[in-house]
Amino acid sequence: MKRILVLFAHPALKKSKINKALRLAIEGMEQVTVHDLYAAYPEYLIDVEAEQALCEAHDIIVMQHPFYWYSTPALLKEWQDIVLEHGWAYGSTGKALHGKIFFQVLTAGGGEETYQTGGYNLFPVGELTSPLRSTANLCGMEWLPPFAVFGVHRGLPPDEVVHHAENYRRVLLALRDGHFDVEAAKGLEHMNVNLDAIIEG
Repeated sequence: MKRILVLFAHPALKKSKINKALRLAIEGMEQVTVHDLYAAYPEYLIDVEAEQALCEAHDIIVMQHPFYWYSTPALLKEWQDIVLEHGWAYGSTGKALHGKIFFQVLTAGGGEETYQTGGYNLFPVGELTSPLRSTANLCGMEWLPPFAVFGVHRGLPPDEVVHHAENYRRVLLALRDGHFDVEAAKGLEHMNVNLDAIIEG
């Protein structure tokens, strides 16, 4: 089984039904570490060596976060800035993350129709998340499209919240156990648009 590290970053978790449900669905899973960055570093004083050791100990790295201003919350950006050091994450001697799978789990306020070329947000999620795709590439990681939940600001019905949470758990189980078609997933705008096409069995 592959080991999965979930870097969970939500500065206002008490207000988020969907992120709480997503997190609850995967907590306690064998071989899955849920690392709450805001709980671990309330003063933003990130332990770089400890974070690097965590990354090295896992095969798959997931960033779960709300989609703040088409990016990540501030602490997760700080994590990227100081943990992904030259000589460790990239550069001629920076090979620590090579071959690891990386993807985002993001929750967006607007509906999926607003994240289309020419839509309210001008660009699809795949383009808006391209900086992290480039980061994964620079670090030698295998990038997957995000697991994206849309329409959070309008309030998701309880059954839809449960559906997304179950699908999130399903994705991690498939990745952990080797039943996930990585190459097929790469062709999707976001992976949960058609999980039946990328999860085997």
